[in-house]
Amino acid sequence: MTAWALAEGVDAAFPVAVVAANRVVACSPEASAEGVATGQRRREAQSRCADLTVLPADEARDNREFSAVVECVERLAPGVQVVRPGVCALRSRGFAGYVGSEAEAAEVLLEAVVTGLGVTTARAGIADGLFTALQAAYAGDPVRIVPPGGAAGFLAPLPVSRLGDETLAGLLPRLGVHTLGEFAALGAPAVRDRFGEHGHRLHLLASGRDPRLVRPRVPPPELTREQHFEPPLSLVDQVAFTVRGMAEEFIAALTAAGLACTELRVEVTGEQDELVVRTWLTPGVFEAAAVVDRIRWQLQAAAGTGLHSAVTSLRLEPVGVDALAHHAPGLFGSGTDERVHHVLSRVQAMLGHDGVVTPRIGGGRWLAERQVLVPWGDRPATVQEAGGGAVPGGAGPAPVDRPWPGRVPDPLPSAVFGEPRPVQVLTADGGTVGVGERGQLSGTPAVLVDGDTRRRVRGWAGPWPIDERTWDPSRHRRAHRFQVVDDAGTAWLLVLQGARWWAEGRYD
Repeated sequence: MTAWALAEGVDAAFPVAVVAANRVVACSPEASAEGVATGQRRREAQSRCADLTVLPADEARDNREFSAVVECVERLAPGVQVVRPGVCALRSRGFAGYVGSEAEAAEVLLEAVVTGLGVTTARAGIADGLFTALQAAYAGDPVRIVPPGGAAGFLAPLPVSRLGDETLAGLLPRLGVHTLGEFAALGAPAVRDRFGEHGHRLHLLASGRDPRLVRPRVPPPELTREQHFEPPLSLVDQVAFTVRGMAEEFIAALTAAGLACTELRVEVTGEQDELVVRTWLTPGVFEAAAVVDRIRWQLQAAAGTGLHSAVTSLRLEPVGVDALAHHAPGLFGSGTDERVHHVLSRVQAMLGHDGVVTPRIGGGRWLAERQVLVPWGDRPATVQEAGGGAVPGGAGPAPVDRPWPGRVPDPLPSAVFGEPRPVQVLTADGGTVGVGERGQLSGTPAVLVDGDTRRRVRGWAGPWPIDERTWDPSRHRRAHRFQVVDDAGTAWLLVLQGARWWAEGRYD
């Protein structure tokens, strides 16, 4: 919930609940005041709070936003263990001895999170064990300290649901065990016999004897690089020349960490606070020269459109990395693929990002929409919106992963016209063939006129109707497809839209 508020830049001071598997896993204080609680079904939570905003659980978002909190804590007290997104732990002895006391240490950390990140809901719990400290943090006070040796007494009145086990949370109350203290009072051998090792571990937690130790994480190396320009630079070549050293440091840091960058994010900030961001891909790995090329192409594309002032800063971030060992040359070199990549990348560096392209199959119902030219090195999914309409008045490109009912099935025509070719389909007496409202033909196709050439129709099939985007009057298209075979044995894929005939492709 807090991660969602940070990601969206909103203040979550209203009833909000995060739902996973149709159950509430987290809720805001405003939602709790209305009777919403974790573990409730979604419908029950909404019945208790009519104004409840329901959010789907998003682990990637939670990890991404919480990483900033962890880094903020690590700058003051290294040795942080991430328990889960939203919860971290560290040994308090060293940092508490430095600032004076455990209470002061917790207040310093909370203040850093509040002032640095704006997280006002952060709380801290201090206890002998990790489980007890977590329950102390849930107590509601900004800082809650459980005295040494007082874990069992603190946990005793808490409900058994705090153990986080749905099976025991439903079973123990039916057996007359409602609190952690009552569960801890049961004999350890009896708990082990009835609930196994898992139940025995939960029994230790309820007794305040958490066997787990804080295991600090190893902070990931800082792989991003950022450079500020003073004074700001207004020429593309100036920026490209200045960042060359930063690009080499960027690649060197990745190499030292045993990583290779396969996906690169470039952020350019202008003097008028413009932000131009683009994520670049490569079929191999990025080298320093390739990074500089991407920066140059991004600046050239943004000049006068997304960027209207001089560049004040530039940031490089490795979005996708791979183990460097996966890209090491083999015993006899890296082979033909590496040489091809090197040559095409050099040509692309001279001609620009769109100077070298590769064909891919795109989405859509029209053949020309499915022919997509992808700049060398880009992932096809990032350009699945590329392409153009195949029939005049068309609505343009569309993603490849849609079902697209009405598209041409395999086998596809071997020749596809980039611009549909105007043709005529006539009856034997010279009338134009049309299609009525119910799909009936106004006459039998007998002649195909292609420019100055007249071909006799030997066979035909259709019509197959296409009716797309009926909800949008400006983009609505209605047409009919036909397959026609002429007297030379050549098969054509034709489209009748309105009163006009077009040749979409040819089966050679």
